[in-house]
Amino acid sequence: MTATPELDSALVVAGHGRHVLVETPDGQRLICHPRGKKSQAVVGDRVLWQKSQDEGTIEKIEPRRNLFYRQDEIRTKSFAANLDQVLILLAADPEFSDMQLTRALVAAEAAGIPALIALNKSDLAEPFARAWTRLAPYRRMDYTVLPLQLKEKPPAAAADAAPAAALAALQAQLHHKTTLVLGPSGAGKSTLINLLVPGALVQTGEVSRALNSGKHTTTSTSLYWVDAARQTALIDSPGFQEFGLHHIAPTQLAACMPDIARHTGNCRFYNCTHLHEPGCGVISAIDSGDSPDGLDPRRYKLYSDLFAELSQSRY
Repeated sequence: MTATPELDSALVVAGHGRHVLVETPDGQRLICHPRGKKSQAVVGDRVLWQKSQDEGTIEKIEPRRNLFYRQDEIRTKSFAANLDQVLILLAADPEFSDMQLTRALVAAEAAGIPALIALNKSDLAEPFARAWTRLAPYRRMDYTVLPLQLKEKPPAAAADAAPAAALAALQAQLHHKTTLVLGPSGAGKSTLINLLVPGALVQTGEVSRALNSGKHTTTSTSLYWVDAARQTALIDSPGFQEFGLHHIAPTQLAACMPDIARHTGNCRFYNCTHLHEPGCGVISAIDSGDSPDGLDPRRYKLYSDLFAELSQSRY
C-alpha cells in the first residue's frame, strides 16, 4: 500500500491564468499548478500543496473566511479571499464615478467585508473640495473616508506635515490587516503601494515574468507584505472599471446599500422594492437627503438603476 504524500501549507500571493505563486510559512516562494484543468485558487487563499520537481501542485484549498468577486453576464472574476477589508482609492482628478464606487461597496457588503474610502490629490483645492462634497453620503453611511496627498517620495519636510499625517492615518487603518486595494486609473494606486512597499512594482514585474515564462504581462493580482513580520498585507488587483454585480439578486440590493437599508423597516409592505409602492420608507426619505437621516437623491438613482440592471440580468 502506497503512503499518501504529506502536504505542505502555503499562502497564494500572486496569480495569472492557471498558475499561482505561493509562499510557504518560512517565506519561500514557488509556482504551483492546479490538479485539474482550471485553477480555483485566488490570492489570499490558504492551500495545501505537494512538491513536484522545482514547482508544486495544489491539492486542496482551505476553507475561506470570505471571497470578494464580481460577476457579469459572461464570467465571474474573483479578486481575493480571506480579506479583512477593501480600500477603494479615488482621486479628486480625474473625476471618479459614483456608480463604480457604489458597485465596489455593494460587492463588499454582500461578501461581509468592511470597506473604507481614500480620496487622493488633496493638494488640488477646488477639485478636491468638489469630490469631498460628493462623498458626503458615504461618510453619513459611516464609511471611513480619508484625505490623501500621495507623492512618489514620502513627505518629510515640515511643510509636508499634513500629507504625512494623512498617510499615517491611512497606515493606521491598514495595520495588521489584509487589505484589497481597488481604484480607477489615475487614482494613485501604484504610488500608494510603492510608498508603503518600496520596490513593489519591480517585484510585480519579476513575478509576471516567472508566471508567464518570460512574457512581460502583468499578473492579475499580487499580495505585498508591508512589514517584515508579515502581519500587514496589501493586495493589488485590476478590474475596477467593469464591475458586474450579477451574483446579487435585485431583492438583496437594498440590504447592501446602508443608506437604503436604514429606511426599509419603515415600508408598509414586507416585499417592497422601494421603486413605486405606496408607504415606502425609502422613497419618503429622499426629500430629506441633506439631513443625517435623509437619503441623497443621487444615491436613490444609483439604487434604482442597479435594481433595473439586476432584474434584467435574470431573464
